[in-house]
Amino acid sequence: MDRRGRVSLVNAAARALLPGLAPGVPLDTGVAPGWLVAAAHGGPDTGAAETATADESAGTATGAAARGPLQGRAFTAYAAPLPDGHTAWWLSDVTGREDAERSLRSERESTAFLARASARLQSSLNPRRCVVTTARLAAGHLADAAVVVRLSRDRRPEVTRAVFDGRLEEETLSASPEEMPGLAEALAGFPPVSFRSVDPGRIPAWLLPEGFGRPAPPTVVPLPGSGEIAGAMVLLRRAGSEDAGPEDDTVTRIFAARAGAAISAAALYAEQVATVAVLQRELLPPALPRPEGVELAGAYRPAQSAQSVGGDFYDVHPADGPGRETDVVLGDVAGKGPEAAVLTGKVRNTLAALRLVETDHVRLLDLLNRALLSGPQNRFVTLVLASFGAPDPGTGRVDLRLTSAGHPPPLLLRHDGTVEAARTSGTLIGVLPEATATTCSTTLLPGETCLLYSDGVTEARGGPYGEMFGEERLADALGSCAGLHAQAVVERVGMLTSEWLAGREHDDIALVAVTAAHRTPLSAVGGTVRAGDDR
Repeated sequence: MDRRGRVSLVNAAARALLPGLAPGVPLDTGVAPGWLVAAAHGGPDTGAAETATADESAGTATGAAARGPLQGRAFTAYAAPLPDGHTAWWLSDVTGREDAERSLRSERESTAFLARASARLQSSLNPRRCVVTTARLAAGHLADAAVVVRLSRDRRPEVTRAVFDGRLEEETLSASPEEMPGLAEALAGFPPVSFRSVDPGRIPAWLLPEGFGRPAPPTVVPLPGSGEIAGAMVLLRRAGSEDAGPEDDTVTRIFAARAGAAISAAALYAEQVATVAVLQRELLPPALPRPEGVELAGAYRPAQSAQSVGGDFYDVHPADGPGRETDVVLGDVAGKGPEAAVLTGKVRNTLAALRLVETDHVRLLDLLNRALLSGPQNRFVTLVLASFGAPDPGTGRVDLRLTSAGHPPPLLLRHDGTVEAARTSGTLIGVLPEATATTCSTTLLPGETCLLYSDGVTEARGGPYGEMFGEERLADALGSCAGLHAQAVVERVGMLTSEWLAGREHDDIALVAVTAAHRTPLSAVGGTVRAGDDR
């Protein structure tokens, strides 16, 4: 081109691209696109011209460049000055490069979206939060609005609608999923992974967010979970919006798989937590009776893990007739979880029945052993039994029978603070064909205590070096409780154990204290009132 804007020379390639070009023809007579004319005359055509980046202008004399469409492709035009005021324009087809850059940007955005979505979906094990997060992420990236549909226990649709502007709607409807074509199939998981476009006229009103307007054909997407379908997602676009391409379909498929897995995992976790809560409620120790002349106190502290159903338990069965004894049992079933809980329930119920027909501890434990061996389980239990009758009306003494079956023997706290282990031992219950044990008979004077405990106390790890609490520390702790009431004994031993743990993980801890009631008659001496001797 000369300085007046007329074509001076055109080569064959340029003539093929712009057939109207010829020497002497002004460039602005319609032979060239507006963006190129504007660039040649030094002014941008706001409709098409763009300034080239530095790498695009590299190698040119002036760096002047423009970009725009031509014959359905993208071109960049570079200007180079020539002698006598002439300018040479070089046109470069950059369609392939722009397509590659656009694809790369889209891939990066999709990868970033999926990474962000995975992090947010995995940040919670609450099913509702996972559903809300799924709907909001999909509405913000995959469509103008997203609706997640799950079925309640009574098969009603639980609908969560999210719009790209942040609006959220949640409700449970009495409508049928059959009203939305493809939704019932997606919720049933057949076929396992599929997209289905639906006629906008067949979208039920309950599926659309309020004020959404006229929709384009929506897409129904299953949310595959772990072993079963986690729900379905409906992607909504407004009429006239751009349809999703193959790349979007791929991202949607990956997102749906991750969202379904997160929702399914959260639902499974919630179900497990609910099951554990039910089991733990059933395993909680009962309220203790108040037999005349004897103080009873118990404490139960489950393991810290929320998903761990422990096997420690205790029960007190009051005397059910004249001459009968009150029976105390404290046990520890091997293992954790539902299987241990089932065995714990079986042991407690079986003992409650057997004590009605058998009062001898050894024979009772042997009957329990046979009952456990007859079942399919391969777990065992350790037990300690304590039985006592009514105290002596004159002295308040309480006669105790103690029997251990593979369990730590009870500790006896005397008036002077001396602590001694009961002389009883026996085999585990549920292991050998015949259970053997020795029964210890002893007497508690008023104010003396017998402590039954689980190994969660002695095996509690803490202190400065992570050592076990141990039998010696337990004996010292109990010795410091001389003269205390049963409830105070349990609270003090539990407090010292907690201080030793200092917040560390621990196993189940169970304690039961049997104390001969204190006898403290009041007498007036010298105008003052004082407690008499305990005896």
